[in-house]
Amino acid sequence: MGMDRSENMRRIRSKDTAPEMAVRRLAHSLGYRYRLHRKDIPGKPDLVFPSRRKVIFIHGCFWHQHPGCREGRPPKSKAAYWLPKLERNMARDKVALMQLADGGWDTLVIWECETKNHEAMRQTLLDFLGPPHA
Repeated sequence: MGMDRSENMRRIRSKDTAPEMAVRRLAHSLGYRYRLHRKDIPGKPDLVFPSRRKVIFIHGCFWHQHPGCREGRPPKSKAAYWLPKLERNMARDKVALMQLADGGWDTLVIWECETKNHEAMRQTLLDFLGPPHA
């Protein structure tokens, strides 16, 4: 017996996803220390580096509609169901990024598809965060 859509939707995680875990492991291995999912910071970023005033979001390409990404295309079927949901995600992302900038936070969005290239992701973290023990 297969799952209906609501059962399937409940199985989708908002934190501790495979892409997030990959970024967390890499950041930790490089010597960075961070906090997770701080609810007191706009957008509840995936990784928070308080002393650096920097945050990282790891976005699923589909759920946050990664522009130009094959996985970020909106579905052709059930558009009336999916499009409002995806548009709300993108609007919420935009508001959170603006609030963070206004609050003096630097932000980085890492897309799910980018987590597959370990070396590029490593360089992105180093460029964004600076020396690990600064």
